[in-house]
Amino acid sequence: MKILVTYVSAGSGHKRIAESITAYLKSNFSQHDIQIFDALDYTNLFLKKSYSGLYNFLVKYAKWAWWACFWFTDAKWLYLLSKPLMFISHRLTTAGFAKFLIKQNADIIISTHFLPSEIASFLKRSKRINSLLATVITDYGVHSYWIHSHTDLYAVASTATGDILISKGVENQHIRITGLPVEDKFVIAHDRKNICGRLGIKEGEFTALIMTGSFGMGPIKEVARCLEGKAQLLVVCAKNQKLFKQLKDLNLKDVKVFGFISNVYELMAVSDIIITKPGGSTVSEILAMGLVPVFISAIPGQEYENARVLAEHGIGNTPANIKELESLVLDYKAHPEKLAAVKANMKKFFVPHADSELSNALCKGGVRPLN
Repeated sequence: MKILVTYVSAGSGHKRIAESITAYLKSNFSQHDIQIFDALDYTNLFLKKSYSGLYNFLVKYAKWAWWACFWFTDAKWLYLLSKPLMFISHRLTTAGFAKFLIKQNADIIISTHFLPSEIASFLKRSKRINSLLATVITDYGVHSYWIHSHTDLYAVASTATGDILISKGVENQHIRITGLPVEDKFVIAHDRKNICGRLGIKEGEFTALIMTGSFGMGPIKEVARCLEGKAQLLVVCAKNQKLFKQLKDLNLKDVKVFGFISNVYELMAVSDIIITKPGGSTVSEILAMGLVPVFISAIPGQEYENARVLAEHGIGNTPANIKELESLVLDYKAHPEKLAAVKANMKKFFVPHADSELSNALCKGGVRPLN
């Protein structure tokens, strides 16, 4: 059996979730031919160069424009106009990807982005492929572009996500509440004392982790200065070298500064709260770690929706300004029972073992049993 796992490199979450699914499948179903690829590698040069580049530019420098695009393409009365235009655009730029899918003739296509799902659905509708199409929706809200007529299975993060799909016309029989896959290192228990020793930080201190994705954007420096001396801070600047240098030069009390790292799960393991953006994959990782979130610098659109869905279930706060954030963090520090209450809500909301749940959903779909 051939299984293709595909994503689009617009933001890091789609790729991380695709990689987690692929690792699980290769580990547990090694008898099958399992491949992972970025759909943009098979599109024309213009789309490949502009797709992720334009997205990154908008979310860094023109969030209002991204919000307008998100709203325009999801509003019910405009969606009927925007989707055909988007489909025509994609047909003109993704011919190579369509040919690739036809040539591969896979038994199962697992997509973690709406673009590959759209093309695969079109090919199924025109009877050029007969693959089972599983779309893993990588956020807790749902934009209408995720919905395509010949999708066999929608794997979603939560019951709330499934309810949104149903409200948009998807039949319940095509929806499975699987949770979003995360890597094993976010699930296993960690030795907090040992990690604190290696990181050179104090064990037993109330600790806040501050990070906002690979760009290191948002008011990270302002948050660090506001909370200096009031909590132990771990600040991840990621690829923002200017921010890294500024914070290093400030030499703030009880503030440990990091650049781009690969062990964020260890920083999560020794923290009490995380101040971060509500990206879909990030949310799933902090839910798996049981780390109470405070949201800042949300990208209008999908991340606003993630924060909204979580807030409805008593998870996460989105302070309006730095002063409100400071009060919230210090309130958590002074009242551990409030942290415990949020963690209890997170435990009820989180769907564990997402990779195996997805595999079971594919098996129970009755179309392509995996084993």
